[in-house]
Parts: sequence; C-alpha cells; structure tokens
Amino acid sequence: MPTSRIPAPHLPVAQVLPLLPLAHLDRAFDYHVKEEQHDIAQPGVKVRIFFHGRRVDGIILSRSAEAEYDGKLAWIEKVISPEVVLPPDSLRLVEAVAERYAGTRSDVIRLAIPPRHAGAESSDTTTAWEELGSVTEPDLSDWLTYRYGESFVDAVLAGQPARAVWQWIPHDSHMQALAALATKVAAGGGGVLIVVPDQKTLDRTVKELKSHVGAKQITELSASLGPQARYRRFLSILHGQGRLVVGTRSAMFAPVHNLRLCVLLDDGNDNLVDRLSPYPHAREVLATRSAHTGCAFIIGGFARTAEAQLLVETGWAHELVAPREVLRSRMPLIRASGDNDFEMARDPLARVARIPRQAFDAMRKALADDRPVLVQVPRTGYMPSLQCGHCRTPARCRHCHGPLAIPSGSAGPGGQDYALPECRWCGRPDGHYVCNECGQSGLRAHVTGAARTAEELGRAFPQIPVLSSGGSRVLDEVPAKAALVISTPGAEPRVAVPDKDTDSPDAAYASYGAAVFLDTWALLMLQDLRATERALKRWLDAAALVAPHDHGGQVVIMADPALPVVQRLIRFDAAGAAAAELATRRDTELPPSVSMAAIDGPGRSLDAIQQLIELPPGSVYLGPTDLPLGVKLPGEYDEKRFGPAQRLLVRAPISQRAALARALKHAMSQRAAQKDELPIRLQVNPIQFG
Repeated sequence: MPTSRIPAPHLPVAQVLPLLPLAHLDRAFDYHVKEEQHDIAQPGVKVRIFFHGRRVDGIILSRSAEAEYDGKLAWIEKVISPEVVLPPDSLRLVEAVAERYAGTRSDVIRLAIPPRHAGAESSDTTTAWEELGSVTEPDLSDWLTYRYGESFVDAVLAGQPARAVWQWIPHDSHMQALAALATKVAAGGGGVLIVVPDQKTLDRTVKELKSHVGAKQITELSASLGPQARYRRFLSILHGQGRLVVGTRSAMFAPVHNLRLCVLLDDGNDNLVDRLSPYPHAREVLATRSAHTGCAFIIGGFARTAEAQLLVETGWAHELVAPREVLRSRMPLIRASGDNDFEMARDPLARVARIPRQAFDAMRKALADDRPVLVQVPRTGYMPSLQCGHCRTPARCRHCHGPLAIPSGSAGPGGQDYALPECRWCGRPDGHYVCNECGQSGLRAHVTGAARTAEELGRAFPQIPVLSSGGSRVLDEVPAKAALVISTPGAEPRVAVPDKDTDSPDAAYASYGAAVFLDTWALLMLQDLRATERALKRWLDAAALVAPHDHGGQVVIMADPALPVVQRLIRFDAAGAAAAELATRRDTELPPSVSMAAIDGPGRSLDAIQQLIELPPGSVYLGPTDLPLGVKLPGEYDEKRFGPAQRLLVRAPISQRAALARALKHAMSQRAAQKDELPIRLQVNPIQFG
C-alpha cells in the first residue's frame, strides 16, 4: 500500500453514505478521492471504504472542494463499479421513502439496488428501445367504457400528472386497455412502470403487452430472476433501454428514464408490502414517485382499499368508474343465501353437499349448459378446524393449545371420518377430546376445507369432474366445459377461451356459469382490521370470473343478506364499500384516517424507547400488548431474562404523519447510539396491527 496518495485535482472530497443498517449512522461521511478515481468516483457510484476499522460498502452522495470534518480524512479504498446505480431521481425517492417510513437510507437502497454482478456489466444494455422490436398502433377504445376515460387517456399522453383509481368491471378487457395505454406512452418516448402483486398477474400483463410490442421491448422484474439476470435488467433500465417495465413488488424502485406512467394493480394484495425494513408499500412508493416526477399514476382493481378511497376523497386522485347501466350488463346475478343451521337442516341437498337448494340449482343449471362451476372455500385441507359439537368452543390440543383438525384423505366409505383429530401445530393425535368449557366430547367441523368440499360435491355430482386449486397446487386455467372447480381465495383459475384465436382473454363466454362462496363467516370473523375489506375483494375477484347475468351467470354467497358487505357484493359496489370503510375508520380513529406506528420488542426496550420519542401534538400510545399470533421479532434474545415480546402502537393525526416519522427515526437513532442490542422492529402504517 503506498505511503502517500495524490488527491483528485477537482472536488477531492466525497460525501459517502455507509451502507449499514444503523439509524445513527444514516448520514454522509467525508472521504478523500484519489487522483486515479477522479473520473469514476461520481455521485451515485458504489465504493468500498474503511469505516471503524472494517471494510464496508458505501454510496457517494456528492463531491466537494473541502471537507466539513476538521480531522484527518480516510481515503476511498475502491470504486466497486463506475456505474451510477443511484441517479439523482432515485436518491430523492430513497430519501423520501426513508423519511416516510422512519427508516434508514441504506435499508431503502438495499431494496432499490440489486447486488452487483460483474458479468452483467458486459451485456448489451444500451441499444435503443425502438431497435429491439416493432410496435403496433394500439387501440385505446376500451377506455371509453369508463366515465371520463377518454379525458384521462388524453391527459396521460399529454404528459400531465393525471392520477386515477380505476374500478374494473367484469369482462371489460381492462388488461388490454392497460397494455394499449402503456404501449402508446412508451412509443411516444415515455417510461412506463407497471407493478403487479404476483407472478400470475405478471405473466398475463406481459402476454397482453406482447400483442403490441416485441418481447425484448418488455423488461420483466420478478423474484424468480437470478442475480445476473436481475442486475442486467436493472442496468438496461438505468441506461434507458428498459422503457417498458413490468414487475412484482421490487420493481417499484426501478430507475425508469423519463417516467410518464406508473401503474399499480390490486393494491390491497399483501404481496405489495416489502418484508424487509422499512417495510414500504408499493402504493406509497409509486404515489411518492408520481408526486416527485409529475408522472401519471393508476391504481387498478375490482376492489378498492380504504387507502385508495382516501386519495379520491382528498382530490389527489380521481376515480375511473363505468356507468351503472354498463356495470349491470356485465356482472352476474349475485344472490345471498343465509348460512345458518336451521336452513341447512331443513334442506336435504344441504345435508349432502353443505350447500342450500338455491346454490345447488345454480350449479346444476351451469353444468347442464356444459359450463364450469366455481366453488370458493376459505381454507385448504380436509377439516382445517374443529369445534365442540355442543358449545362450539374451538377445539384445542391439550399439549400445545394448537387447533385440532382432521387430516386430509381420512374419509372412509360413505364419507365417514375414521381418522383421529390431530394438532395442526405439534401433530399429536387426540382420540379422547373433552371440551374445557362444557365437558362434552363431540366434535364438529368449524371450517371445512377444500379437500372435504371436493369429496362432498363429487358425491352430489357423480358424473362431473372435480378440480382443486389452492395451496401448493394452483391451476392457471380450466377447460370451458362442465366441471366443479374447488378453489381457495386468490387461487381461482381462469376459464380457457374456447377459440384459441380469440384476441381477448376476457371474452364473455370464457367464464364460469356459476359460483358459490362457502363458509364466508370464516373470512368475515377474522380478528383483523381489514377482514371485511379483504373478504369483499376476494368475492369481487371471483365473481368477475362468472358470465354476465344475461348469459346465465349466477353467484350464490352463503352469508346473511342483511350484512352491508354482502349488499355491496350484490351490487358490485366496490367504491361504495370503500367509502363506508373509510368512514368507519375515521369514526374509530384507525388508519388511513390517522397515522399509526407499531413498535415490537421486549418490554424493557419498549419502555426505554418511549422515553426517547418526542410525540407530536395529538399523538397517543396504545398498549403495549402481546404480539399478534404467529408474529415474531427479527432476532433472538433471552426471553426468560427480558420477558416476552410485545407490541406498542403510536397513533397520530394524519396531519402529523411526517412529524411522527421524524420523531420515531430520531428515537431509533438515539437507541442505536446507546448500543441497545435487544431486537426491535418499527413499522409505520403496517397493514396489520393485531
């Protein structure tokens, strides 16, 4: 190692952010730039530095002529790559997301920039987008289905910051409309970013785009990519070659040049929340990008979240909805059948297949027309949950207190269940169950799973094939002929288009003839703030796969028709449901009408951090309480010594959202400086609170 180094001739000092997950180190440190590094050590470049006696990676934020630090400066050891992986727009986004979620910039950078792969840098990532394939003129007429759709498209193509919450209706070719608009924007030189919740939606979106542009003109980003492919595609986007980007959650940070249109599909899907600190939601990241860059932003889906409704009610976004008469012509006939023991006991068909005559008749008619029938059940398995046959107390294991269930494949001839109940946690059988509440020994099904439902319906319709979709086996599509399709929520397969030459995968006849939703109370009674919202989303998504009512499509939901959420489903009124949900959240002071943060950690750590947080006006603490079932801290510690982990909630008025985030980040920084090594987790506006 040389004893003397020559500093760069111009701006010899670099401000470097160490990529360390410590809140009190989330600031730039001054380093000397060597003469040979002058041309490549530019802002946004990754470097290797010595920090507190060890080599760590860092990002150059800026260069200056003089250092603010009065002491002796260390030198940048190595420029990892001359690629500017954090351009100015990306840096502003990183800083905004870190501030919004009270996180560190290094944590956000870890989510935004994939690990470097040297082999990918030798790939061609600079060829112009237009040279990668041909573009066909898209047809934008599908947008005319929606009120003000034409004006919205004109605003997007004019480069205006048009923002919309797009309410899909059944059989409206919404994916074709999206692909056409994205193609038009990209062909005009603008960047397009489409974020989807899962691989199935990604594949369908790419398929629609390929009808307008070449395969090489579409840049896909998903979790299935290897390190080299991911970094190569990141570089192609960075260099402007990747102009039309479609990806799952991680694509929300893609550095698209001249970004003109951001699209988020199905924003109520939990997959759109990152599982790593600071746990950003794709909706908030893309909304921030729209605010910073002035690009258009679309949130699309059959359902609408309370957060999307808040954007509409505040005027930040407008709603794109179809006229009511158009919706009525596209939706199936939806009816509710009360799910109660009295009705089930009187109906002989209900005793055979666990569904009432009304649903049975709808299924029989669809099957007679040689069309598939969808049956949605909330859980996989055989009998995923049991309860006391006398008092209906949930049956629990006497050893670990886990739920008892009948394992799959345990039914004998005639449908009799010969297997012993087993604990779903520890696997122990329990052949002598006695209820702790009433002392009775009988058991009944609390939730009947997809496997048992398939068995029951197979006996009720012996000549009809039965298909199952859910768990580890999810079907993409089913034939357009008579069949019973048993599916869990979110795993519903689409019906294959009979004519393979048909352009649209949304053709009216590529649909189920009927659908039945069973055990709906299992979704509605979940101890979750979003239980009703999620239940309606799952029902709307499934109902949209059923043929319009004038083509014989029927949906029967096993639920009390007096429930407001069931009435919203019957009218296919996602906007009204979201407005009612948001009004309820305002009355109860729950997000998104307020800002809420959840802090998880041992009781001692929660007590300590409360002393460090300077709450903004109007803020209050709630708790601490036990962690929600199944939630664990991101680390290990001596629970016997420090006590069980707990959750502390901090609630603040929505006007104090930024102030709360700053207060939390400052407290976390002070805690890190005090070297409190017990694990703790901070989430700002998480999707689940308890």
